[in-house]
Amino acid sequence: MDRTFRPRSRRVAPPVALAAASALLIAGCSSSSGGKKAEEGGDGAAAGKANTPQMTVALVTHQAPGDTFWDIVRKGAQAAADKDNVKLVYSADPNAGNQANLIQNAIDQKVDGIAVTLAKPDAMKDVIAKAEKAGIPVVGLNSGTDEWEELNLLSFFGQDESVAGEALGKRLNETGAKHAVCVIHEQGNIGLESRCAGVAKTFEGKAETLNVNGTDMPSVKSTITAKLRQDDSIDEVVTLGAPFAMTAVQSVADADSEAKIATFDMNKELTDAIKKGDIEFAVDQQPYLQGYLAIDSLWLYRNNGNYSGGGEQPVLTGPAFVDESNVDAVAEFASKGTR
Repeated sequence: MDRTFRPRSRRVAPPVALAAASALLIAGCSSSSGGKKAEEGGDGAAAGKANTPQMTVALVTHQAPGDTFWDIVRKGAQAAADKDNVKLVYSADPNAGNQANLIQNAIDQKVDGIAVTLAKPDAMKDVIAKAEKAGIPVVGLNSGTDEWEELNLLSFFGQDESVAGEALGKRLNETGAKHAVCVIHEQGNIGLESRCAGVAKTFEGKAETLNVNGTDMPSVKSTITAKLRQDDSIDEVVTLGAPFAMTAVQSVADADSEAKIATFDMNKELTDAIKKGDIEFAVDQQPYLQGYLAIDSLWLYRNNGNYSGGGEQPVLTGPAFVDESNVDAVAEFASKGTR
């Protein structure tokens, strides 16, 4: 991939966010895409499809089985693919080595572009270099805000996890929390660890982490319940995904705890829980937008030589807080599976 025209000097300006996102966000038709690994997207018959030659793009994530967060990412990606006459091929594996193999599969298939998450970037480094050597442009999304430039990716779309965590920690100070436990559902995921580290950095009370097996929800529930029973001074449970927040609601009830719950990320069930008061608030990183912009950026790069963020800044899609004051405005979109 020829990137010699891109400026590489590091700037001190804050990351480019809304302006760059607005430049890329062209209205498209959303489409649902269910299923398992290595699946192809829509049939390219969407109204308003781009009049450009079809290209094939691989979206390779670290999604764990049953993690509904990625359904929202895929809907955004598929909406952009339908608009841009892109054949979208999705695959995922939470194991870093397996995810790297999926990227290699995409290279072997000679795709026109790759969008990848960098939850464990060290395992992705070599295979991403192979993609670039093969002339395949690669963009990052969701995980890897601090690593994407080092790996020489074209662009990155997501939130700064440290900043998001720090914002949540400050919010807990405002609510009067004194002892928070941050639940990490995938040990070794740098994005999740950065969130909890950010919370601990700004939270003025006691902060600790709790590792759980996010692929085994009954185990998640029992582990949180046991922690709450062990220490009744815990007055805040911070989860890092909507399904884990809903499970924490059950754990709080089972432990007969007075702890409140805050979380990162959203879905329809979570917005309902905020309305009912079961969840205090959520940090929204707009996963639909991440998927949409990642695919659209590859189409723009191929057809017009565009790249986002000035070549060296991430395009930020969050964080933003959703609580009882604004949940009604968000719930409409969450009900459609796009927030």
